[in-house]
Amino acid sequence: MKPPVSSSPRKSHDLETAVLVHVGIFFVGATWAFGGNDPIVRQFLAVWGSFGLVLTVAGMRSVKSRSPVNWRRLGWLAPLVVFNLLVLVSCLTPNLRELHLDTGDYYAMNKVPLWTPGAAIPAHSLQALWLFDGIYLSCFNLAWIVRRRNALRGLLLVICANALALAIFGTLQKLVGSTGPFFGLATVQQPYFFASFVYHNHWGAFTILMTTACLGLTWHFVLRREGRRDLLHSPVLGALVAILFLATTVPLSGSRSCTVLQAGLLGGAFLHGTARFIRQRRQYKESVALPLVGALAAVSICIAGILYIAQDMIAARIAKTEWEFSNQAVRSGAVGRPVLYRDTWHMARDRLWFGWGMASYPEVFEFYNSQDIGPIDHLPVRYVDAHNDWLQSLAEHGLVGTAALGLCALVPLWTLKRHPPRSQLPKYPLVGCGIVLFYALVEFPFGNTAVVLTWWLLFFAAVRYAELQHASSSTPAPA
Repeated sequence: MKPPVSSSPRKSHDLETAVLVHVGIFFVGATWAFGGNDPIVRQFLAVWGSFGLVLTVAGMRSVKSRSPVNWRRLGWLAPLVVFNLLVLVSCLTPNLRELHLDTGDYYAMNKVPLWTPGAAIPAHSLQALWLFDGIYLSCFNLAWIVRRRNALRGLLLVICANALALAIFGTLQKLVGSTGPFFGLATVQQPYFFASFVYHNHWGAFTILMTTACLGLTWHFVLRREGRRDLLHSPVLGALVAILFLATTVPLSGSRSCTVLQAGLLGGAFLHGTARFIRQRRQYKESVALPLVGALAAVSICIAGILYIAQDMIAARIAKTEWEFSNQAVRSGAVGRPVLYRDTWHMARDRLWFGWGMASYPEVFEFYNSQDIGPIDHLPVRYVDAHNDWLQSLAEHGLVGTAALGLCALVPLWTLKRHPPRSQLPKYPLVGCGIVLFYALVEFPFGNTAVVLTWWLLFFAAVRYAELQHASSSTPAPA
């Protein structure tokens, strides 16, 4: 007697739910636990991310996953396998050795041939690889296992609601003058923290990604309710409120660069929406003047409110910017970012093919840092990050490893050539991913675990959503 055929779809649905719950908990945990940047938190996140591999293997046993299309999708993991092999091989050859002297503990360089992959501290490389694999596979499962667009939209709604809660939480902290995250219960070494994030530029990058997710959902709900008059009683209002709160937090956090990027993103989104609104009104031969004036007035009020709430922080950051670009600051050497980039390039150049090993930058850069004494306070200067993720990747992974990392995104992205996005819901998150990649040229957003997780989550969710739209034959152009 044959088993009932309904068991397989039920198992597939349960596996899909497990993936969504796993990724959702991963995201909420990373964002609230100091952005995932505490060493102990990273260990817990790496353990939780390991369940992503379990779900990936479970997907291989699924009946639906045995189709040729899904097995080709499993081929997306080839660059990740290559990257893992490079890191594991590099751990066999340490680039540094530890010296224990009477004056303290130091590192000395080992002579490793340029054509031999090496790792400065193999234990650090393995820990970083463990966390990265957990993040990547957990997010990859969204494309590998999830088969319903409404499930992906539900996940995006959850993470946007979580981002809104963080934005409100961080705003309250700033308004009451908290000296650290969680209303001062946690201490930080610098004042530019926000919500649970200890570094304002990391919060800014996270906010840009989440804003694009909110924009994509806004477009989906607007188009789905097109022609109705009760938009304000729909999820559209909630999405707009989330966007407004997220926009307010960027200047309030003190992130100058992300404030500029966020302004450009929202300005472009406003023009995009306005252009579509004008075309629609003209199509129905309706006047655009009064609604357009109302929209401009609403935007002006929102901008005025943001400037009012964040005026003290904006004034302080403007004053610092003026000082940094003054002749006195330049003569004193306080503007050291170009020197940092130059020194990082020298580090990358010396092992250009395979780099110094994953997570090796803080220790190896000590040998290349030419700004060892601060020009103002004359205290030792130590860099943990290069403030340029592209350069740091080249220094740590070399050309070969950086290419493998790039292919981890480019190979899935190539699918969009056959299945281009048909709505704004996947397009806006992909735009956000592109903005953060551009931002990584002048900062280190990928030095934050929550930002890395958010980036891959939105990337794979957008790619999978575009695939599902293309495969759907129920409607010609779903939103």
